[in-house]
Amino acid sequence: MKTGLVLEGGALRTIFSSGVCDAFLDAGLPLPDYTVGVSAGIAYGVSYLSRQSRRNLKLVTTYANDRRYMGWRNFADPRNRSYFGLKFAYETIPNELLPFDYDTFEAYPGTVEAVVTNLNTGRADYLPVPRRDGHNLLLQATCAIPLMFPVIHLDGQPYLDGGCADPIPWKHAFDMGCDRVVVILTRERDYRKEPDRTIRVLSRAFRKYPAFLETMRRRAELYNASREELFALEKAGKVLVIAPEDTLGCSRTEKDMEVIRALWQIGYFAGRRSANEVRAFWTADF
Repeated sequence: MKTGLVLEGGALRTIFSSGVCDAFLDAGLPLPDYTVGVSAGIAYGVSYLSRQSRRNLKLVTTYANDRRYMGWRNFADPRNRSYFGLKFAYETIPNELLPFDYDTFEAYPGTVEAVVTNLNTGRADYLPVPRRDGHNLLLQATCAIPLMFPVIHLDGQPYLDGGCADPIPWKHAFDMGCDRVVVILTRERDYRKEPDRTIRVLSRAFRKYPAFLETMRRRAELYNASREELFALEKAGKVLVIAPEDTLGCSRTEKDMEVIRALWQIGYFAGRRSANEVRAFWTADF
């Protein structure tokens, strides 16, 4: 029996998932054998695996309105070229201001992967998250929203946000041998993704990556189909899905602290309500 946790992305909207995971820590749930996440899902998720309850809430409420963390002025820096301050967000904060517990993360006995989208192939790659990387380059790549981040190169390959190719990697969790999979979504159950309105801009910006552009054209269709399959598996009792009842209109770059705190709280209470069910699902002999 192998347990798995799948974390959808959504930038700052992923504070919902942090609330769920913080409730899991408070309830003393065992950590899963395998964890895979997309974008902020895994960037925040590593704090769950390092058992740093409420670290993400403190990070977002402290720095979301800090221009060094995110804001259009960061694009003016030729060494950055991103809406987010990459060095500040991925190095200064975890290594100095709000220390990430690398020791506990390194001691996590399970497997942890981040999803990235390979621009050459247009497909998702699933890469192991390094246990000690002061630059957090893979986490930058999985969070690299097209047009808002530069292309991140890893081992000579160009990557962007994993959510482009596989926004909810539950199928990959089963491919990795998991048979008890919990999926935390960051959109309401009745949400449906619409076709990307920036496709024309993307077509110009990424014209040398035709496979990636085809993925972006089909992104909404594939996302909606993946969710329908997931909910069907849930009805069959093969996965547990936790989703927000209301995301309160929280955007990917939300700066309203009341909205952020409220969405974390929605996640926390969702995690508390589901904790016993998750414990039984992950530990019971079927």
